[in-house]
Amino acid sequence: MREGSLEAPTRHPLDWHDPDFYDRDKLEAEARRVFDICHTCRRCFNLCDSFPRLFDLIDGTSSGELDEVASESFAPVAEACTLCDMCFMTKCPYVPPHEFNVDFPHLMLRYRAVEMKEGKVGFFARQLTATDRNGQAASHVAPLANWAGATGNRLTRPLLEKVAGVAMEAALPKFHGKTFALRARSDVPEVNCDAPAFGRKAVLYATCFVNYNNPDIGTLARRVLAHNGVETEVVYPTCCGMPQFEHGDLAAVAVRAAKVARALNPYVDRGYDVIALVPSCALMLKFEWPLVVPGDEEVKRLSGATFDIAEYLVGIARKEGLAPGLKPLDGGVSLHLTCHARAQNVGPKAAELLRLIPEADVAVIERCSGHGGSWGVMAENFPVALAQGKPVARQVAKNAKTYLASECPLAGEHIVQGLERLPADERAAAMPDRSLHPIEIFARAYGLAKEPE
Repeated sequence: MREGSLEAPTRHPLDWHDPDFYDRDKLEAEARRVFDICHTCRRCFNLCDSFPRLFDLIDGTSSGELDEVASESFAPVAEACTLCDMCFMTKCPYVPPHEFNVDFPHLMLRYRAVEMKEGKVGFFARQLTATDRNGQAASHVAPLANWAGATGNRLTRPLLEKVAGVAMEAALPKFHGKTFALRARSDVPEVNCDAPAFGRKAVLYATCFVNYNNPDIGTLARRVLAHNGVETEVVYPTCCGMPQFEHGDLAAVAVRAAKVARALNPYVDRGYDVIALVPSCALMLKFEWPLVVPGDEEVKRLSGATFDIAEYLVGIARKEGLAPGLKPLDGGVSLHLTCHARAQNVGPKAAELLRLIPEADVAVIERCSGHGGSWGVMAENFPVALAQGKPVARQVAKNAKTYLASECPLAGEHIVQGLERLPADERAAAMPDRSLHPIEIFARAYGLAKEPE
């Protein structure tokens, strides 16, 4: 055994079919083993709230050791994990292939799977993860849904907090009457035959968020790709299952993985690349699905053909070269690199993309936004999420750039909420009042989209 995880981290498949996976006593024994390693190391103290909660439990005992902490006290530690993977990817010196075999995020995932199996995940929490059902229903009454979900609505938001536990002040995604998949049928951009990358073909996996909540990301991605000679198709069979993954419902994730793989692999067979428009979904397709269903060759094949949108365009720039037409933008960009983009281990591709814009002024922020997907909007978590993301908001204010960008639209919205809550002495004279996906900024530099109002 060598100290310090000198090799590249590797991950083991999730053995969720094994009855022992759901055995509470065996889970708690493994948690104690891992938590004791974390206690003796503590390198992750500032990554998320899981570790401070764990260390406070230990430090509050008379001995200062884990053996005095009751197993019933572990729940808050697991609840605070946002499955961002940053401890595994960037901090922990004991990840596999190290003999200690520490995978904290997947241990927390197992904890949630046991909670799910035992029926401890609430009804409304499960309903919030039904993104396709909710998105389809809301798209038919988008103005009403957006009115009801607005943070200023003092009629509906208190009720939502009381019934479903969603914080009154947490910003919720808006819905559109016309989804991205529907828009894509009639809005087909003309492919630039003179672009250096002409001949490439890509199928865009729309993702539930882009499809129902922000179709502009998909529309502008298609325009940028078409300008660079890439023929595109849009496919959306179902959500990638990240919301269910967060609750430990691995069976539901496996069903979605198989369904999406069946829909997208015929395109792979015809020479198409697969592009995911949101980092969390790209991470699921590339890395998490093959660990959930390790024996599924269709999922494995799809994993090898999948790219994040920024990763794909940077690849074009390096290999064939981008099509001309990029123009400087007034003002710089504060770019938040999301955890699920970093966890793909492909480098800061969003930063590389934006630096391809002439005279680019990109200030990179590489810290947790605090939102944690559905975790950060819950009433018991929202104050913690804001506190966790405050350093990012302060950095955005200090940068005083014209644009704020985040690869994760939910993280971007959460950062904006953090900016709004900064003390007056920390606020810049002019700060961004909205967050954009990097592809939206790149499209503006190409003249393919309007400037934000």
